[in-house]
Amino acid sequence: MRDLEAILTPFAWIVKMFYALTLLALLATPIHCEASALSKPTLDWDEIKFVHAFGDSYSFVQGTQGLANFSFIGDAQDFSFTPHQLLTNEIIPRNASLIISSQSADTYEEADYGFWLEFLTGCLQGKPSECRRQLWDFSFAGADIDGNLLPLHHPFTVPLVDQVKQWLEFAADIIPHPVGQTLTTWWIGINDTGDTVSNATITDFSAFWEVEMNSYFKAVQAATDRGLQTHLFINVPPEERSPNALGDATKAALLKTHIDEFNDILAGHIAAFEAANPHATVLTFDAHSWFNTVLDNPTSFGFTNTTG
Repeated sequence: MRDLEAILTPFAWIVKMFYALTLLALLATPIHCEASALSKPTLDWDEIKFVHAFGDSYSFVQGTQGLANFSFIGDAQDFSFTPHQLLTNEIIPRNASLIISSQSADTYEEADYGFWLEFLTGCLQGKPSECRRQLWDFSFAGADIDGNLLPLHHPFTVPLVDQVKQWLEFAADIIPHPVGQTLTTWWIGINDTGDTVSNATITDFSAFWEVEMNSYFKAVQAATDRGLQTHLFINVPPEERSPNALGDATKAALLKTHIDEFNDILAGHIAAFEAANPHATVLTFDAHSWFNTVLDNPTSFGFTNTTG
């Protein structure tokens, strides 16, 4: 099965760079979350030293201990790893010619800045522990939320709930995640909303998304209980506008419906999670609106070719 995380435009790498720049601008300023009875924690990007990531191909980075083109470390058929394997694992740069300025891990001299998480952290290659901001990425390309709810893309796929299990069992006691210095990113749903377009076994999608979200946030809660206290949730972009969907109006319309429903229910579960965890810092980024803005105004972002 072809992974449904098709690029949204022919200039996807540039879009992702603009996306990372927007995120960087968002996170560079302390964000204050207010509550009626409690003083909520804040996020100061300057204090963040560790980033832990869970999701699909929109978040994964390649590692020397990972499955080629799918993961930083391990897969479903090679699920466990030792502390030594984790700590000596290295991020493989997406462009071997990439040069990082010796003066600052956040200053780049070449045109290829890696993936958005690599760009955001400045951790583009080598051991995460040697980066100014350490990137520990457990995302898996082609992942859905839960393999018990939707078929795996491949026998080796690690769904999000299992990514968290992997982190809990083999990484949580090994890699640092101090409160106030750690950000956890969650970006999932691109495959879930696409995989269900042709799934005739689901008759009530609203109920199905609720079941998925219950599984999703059970995993988020488990990570929170283990010490990950600052979370950034990203919703699903408008995949119905991708070249893969535009050729089929019926498919595009159904995909849009799935994405809109998924994002609405996700927002409700984020709010419920935040209410149940008053000492956590909860952030959201509306990738759906952001991608629509770029696609609606390509020339404003410097794009001159939107067809090929």
